[in-house]
Amino acid sequence: MKNWPWYGYLVLAVVIFALVFFFYFKPKNEEIKGIRAERVKIEQEVEVLRAKKLELDKLENELVAMNKTLKELEAIIPRQKETADILKRIQQLAFDSRLDIRSFAPKGLINRDFYSEWPIPIAIVGNYHNLALFFDKLSRFSRIFTVDNFSIKAVARQTDANTITANWTAKTYIFREETAGPAPAKAKVKTK
Repeated sequence: MKNWPWYGYLVLAVVIFALVFFFYFKPKNEEIKGIRAERVKIEQEVEVLRAKKLELDKLENELVAMNKTLKELEAIIPRQKETADILKRIQQLAFDSRLDIRSFAPKGLINRDFYSEWPIPIAIVGNYHNLALFFDKLSRFSRIFTVDNFSIKAVARQTDANTITANWTAKTYIFREETAGPAPAKAKVKTK
């Protein structure tokens, strides 16, 4: 090697550099490119997952809010009849208003689109002012009540506490789940 011309050393250096480049740097460069491409792909997946996480958080918050609203609505329109509870509450309202309940006769449910009406004929004895207090308290009841077929009459033998009788139908409502419709009829096949 001592007798080589100057370009011989240059050729040897180029050959060594080419060997190192092709056997070490080029595979490492390809590996780095693959890692970079994988990193870009993973970063894109992370961004998609972040967006989905934000959407999931939003949906969870909406679900919490909807469950809260459902609980509030179930107080207004429950899913089941609560005859004993309603009777106790109406009796308490009547007692607080100084009225006497003469009749409390719940009838059967009347099905509507997504709810059922529950008519409850009620008859009371008391005075007009106390009846007004009763209806005021009933209007603040957590459950929805409507009053139909209201009639009021004077009592034949009036006292300070009893001057009128009133009859009406209090209607409350019960939410009912949608049920699957009737199964489709099977086609009959004629045989000869």
